[in-house]
Amino acid sequence: MGLRDDLERFREVGEKRREDLADFIQYGELGGSRPGQINIPVKIVSLPEFEYDQRDQGGVGQGDDGTPDTGQPVGQPQPQSGDEDSDGDEPGEEGGEHEYYEMDPEEFAEELDEELGLDLEPKGKKVIEEKEGPFTDLTRTGPDSTLDFERMFKEGLKRKLAMDFDEEFLTEVCKVDDFGPRDVFEWARGENIPVSMAWIEEAYDEIPEGERDEWRSIDELEDTLERESVQHKIRREGIDHVPFRREDERYRYPEIVEEREKNVVVVNIRDVSGSMREKKRELVERTFTPLDWYLQGKYDNAEFVYIAHDAEAWRVERDDFFGIRSGGGTKISSAYELAAELLEEYPWADWNRYVFAAGDSENSSNDTEERVIPLMEQIPANLHAYVETQPSGNAINATHAEELERQFGTDADDVAVAYVNSKEDVTDAIYEILSTEGETDE
Repeated sequence: MGLRDDLERFREVGEKRREDLADFIQYGELGGSRPGQINIPVKIVSLPEFEYDQRDQGGVGQGDDGTPDTGQPVGQPQPQSGDEDSDGDEPGEEGGEHEYYEMDPEEFAEELDEELGLDLEPKGKKVIEEKEGPFTDLTRTGPDSTLDFERMFKEGLKRKLAMDFDEEFLTEVCKVDDFGPRDVFEWARGENIPVSMAWIEEAYDEIPEGERDEWRSIDELEDTLERESVQHKIRREGIDHVPFRREDERYRYPEIVEEREKNVVVVNIRDVSGSMREKKRELVERTFTPLDWYLQGKYDNAEFVYIAHDAEAWRVERDDFFGIRSGGGTKISSAYELAAELLEEYPWADWNRYVFAAGDSENSSNDTEERVIPLMEQIPANLHAYVETQPSGNAINATHAEELERQFGTDADDVAVAYVNSKEDVTDAIYEILSTEGETDE
């Protein structure tokens, strides 16, 4: 095994020992990641490398032009490109690439599904292409090259099994004493043998006069001869003829498949009023950031809108979203009014929509009932979610989350309410939100 193989093996070990995904979400440094790349710390980062033995103070050598003669001590190694005293990189400076496991949003979403037992299936919205799919549909007409012969053969075979019978046995029935053609036909009908009166009359006429009383009774015949089933006869003799009919013909044609683009817009709303102190802001970040990564990994095209609000609402950039704090009051409906306005750029027919809001459940009097709930009902979305953060316990007037639960219930498939009072609650809240979404009407 060479050095390259050793390096690959160490990398694999590092990947296996990276920080658990749930632990990373709850306690890790989320800010070290970028929108398209999640950096998860690896618990072991040292890779094998060559280095000088500090106990080795020199050696012996020989040579000319400055090369040590025999027995002359060799000094400490001189700085070379990449050594500590050179102008190159410091030792271990490039080891940073081994300190984190780099995960893209697609892998993050896949692993979070496995970690939390999620199974969110992205919904295609805008039709971007119609194309021919597999030949799964059938029609009664079409070119001969598309005739579904297998189906036609099966239909003919079923007909043969239904129409065929043991001709030799029925001919012997015609030889029962005192049995005429009508008696044979009545017996055959009672046995569900699909034979016509014309066939029996023809068979009866071909029997010599002296052989028409060969069997004293039908019971004697059945005790003596064994009737052969159609299936056994086919296995023994094969099939010479399959009775096809025009009605058996079906022609395959391709199913028209609509390829839909999976677009999503995520609106993140955060209360930035004076009551939203640092611990609350951190819990919002720990909940919203993985949600963004997850949906980015699930959809073909993901866009994010960030809204901050106190008594008024305004759009902000993601880099500012989690750090803003104002000194004003709280009016949550202002954020939903702005969200409704901004979502006009993302038509419901073409875009999946998620509206995630977070705060400490404090809101101005009657605003939740009179404005927020009606706005949530008016804004079409795959899912509306509210995350309450109260690390120190509920405040007396922190009733927004409770009012939402009373209005929408706990079984709604388009509204989720989650409570995050500590880091340990984060993954449960994420599961509560992402597992709530059900089938959405287009």
